[in-house]
Amino acid sequence: MKLHYAPGTISIAVAIALHEGGLKFDAIPVDFKFKAQTQPAYRQINPKGRVPALETDDGILTETGAILDYIAAIAPDARLMPEGPFQAAQLRGVMYYLASTMHVNHAHRLRGSRWADTATAQEDMRAKVPETMAESCIYIEQHCLAGPFVTGDRITVADAYLFVVCSWLEGDGIDVVAYPRIAAFRDAMEARPSVQAVRAAGMLR
Repeated sequence: MKLHYAPGTISIAVAIALHEGGLKFDAIPVDFKFKAQTQPAYRQINPKGRVPALETDDGILTETGAILDYIAAIAPDARLMPEGPFQAAQLRGVMYYLASTMHVNHAHRLRGSRWADTATAQEDMRAKVPETMAESCIYIEQHCLAGPFVTGDRITVADAYLFVVCSWLEGDGIDVVAYPRIAAFRDAMEARPSVQAVRAAGMLR
């Protein structure tokens, strides 16, 4: 498999999950500095011009949550997805919240041009980020961590997703000390060989 990624982006959640699943992959960086994601060569891989994209024997997958679901399915021995339908749906609910709300909150700081054209409007969005990310942190702190990890003591694909989102918090004006469960979660993830591997590879900032 080939993972197209950019350092520090949500695509690193896929790399962490691949390591957790014991799956081999080639990591191919997409240079955002030179807007490689917008160029025809990459758009042939992912027409959306975003990362991640995972090339598999069956074709190319995009969207973080979908790729994480795929990894859990092809690495069943790693138990990266709960077996019970209700518990699996709960876990996906966390991932969908990250995708639809918390990641969007964060993107308003760096990607305001996706939603507004004027500098004033984009600055308004940036100014709101510490507030909206704090609201998301409260929700995660109170409702999304059943133990050290999302489902309790066992790591799942949702933890890879949440960990990368939580790696952005300081840049978004959040003091993680105010959220002890998130801080403990990040510490637990930092101890994982999967996270250490992506850090050693320069994929996680």
